[in-house]
Amino acid sequence: MHGEPPDAPLVEFPIEDELDLHTFPVKEIGSVVEEYLYQCHRRGFSEVRIIHGKGIGTQRRIVRELLQKSPYVRSFSEPPAGQGGWGATVVQIKPSSS
Repeated sequence: MHGEPPDAPLVEFPIEDELDLHTFPVKEIGSVVEEYLYQCHRRGFSEVRIIHGKGIGTQRRIVRELLQKSPYVRSFSEPPAGQGGWGATVVQIKPSSS
């Protein structure tokens, strides 16, 4: 993975315009989201949706802290209730320079 130590186990998943974090352990959310944003930027995505769930807000907090710091993110917001509401985040990706 982008930025991971060479001995870290690799988990491959398809890069689509939606990422559902329910299948990942909380301790891996940061590295998964960082790699996902990098790959989306590289592939020229303009908008993606990250599903973090509603729960107690731990995953949402982790995701949004990463989005605030990411060099690949133009902006992000909560989608309407019918598209996930506060259980998801819509992310506008900066255009790739390549």
